[in-house]
Amino acid sequence: MAAEHRDPGDTEAVDDLAPRRPYTIDTLIQIMAALRDPEMGCPWDKQQTFESIAPYTVEEAYEVADAISRGDLADLRDELGDLLLQVVYHARIAEEAGAFGFADVAASISDKMVRRHPHVFGTADERSAGAEPGFWERIKADEKAAKLAERQKLGGAVLTCDSLLDDVPVNLPALSQALKLQNKAARVGFDWPSLSPVLAKMREELGELDEAIARGETDEVRDEFGDLLFVMANVARHLEIDPEAALSLTNAKFRRRFGRVEALLRASGRDPDEATLEEMDALWDRAKAEERGAGD
Repeated sequence: MAAEHRDPGDTEAVDDLAPRRPYTIDTLIQIMAALRDPEMGCPWDKQQTFESIAPYTVEEAYEVADAISRGDLADLRDELGDLLLQVVYHARIAEEAGAFGFADVAASISDKMVRRHPHVFGTADERSAGAEPGFWERIKADEKAAKLAERQKLGGAVLTCDSLLDDVPVNLPALSQALKLQNKAARVGFDWPSLSPVLAKMREELGELDEAIARGETDEVRDEFGDLLFVMANVARHLEIDPEAALSLTNAKFRRRFGRVEALLRASGRDPDEATLEEMDALWDRAKAEERGAGD
């Protein structure tokens, strides 16, 4: 439902669009409605669609995670606000299309939390029974069946098959998606029995990548490299390691150590592009040694 049209010359209408403190979630919803107002809204905001702002939604989620990893609570507050804005934005576009609004989004997640926690919100018997094995999977299966019916009502894609893997989002980061796909398959027994054969498969895939490189087939190299990454995600799963988190830690370590290399070079009056590889390797080893010494 679009916002009511207003005369652009109506100063009282303009004043009505100005938010006033104290701000609440309702204020934010009103701000978004004003930004999307067909006549008086922001030209950029009025043009946006689900698809055009989806990349910003993903980016804001990563910025929340970054603030958490840095332990910056002030930044986390602001980044959570940016992420909340994305929710309000999508809800407003949906409301204009007559599909649902922010209140429906809040009601949906509230219903889900209550439904998935009968050991907290259920009957006295359900609370006393606690979180029984398998209850989570049963509840999610019921939700999936209900969503299939709701999807068509809201104009979503109608699935032509009911695969175990259908609810793994295709836009997840690739390593996280691989982990979820493997976990789903493992639940029905499609899994290596232990870590040992997974490591053997890893070595096999590495050999196939080496052979593809020797043949010089670009597409084959890409495919074999993907196979190697997929099995590495499986190695991480069997080790009970989150591959995204592990790689993030390594990325942070690389940033930290290379930053130290840059700092050491600057102290000698040079930039990295003025140093040889051998010099930077030596400084890298020094940075590693300093870190290990600081941890002693």
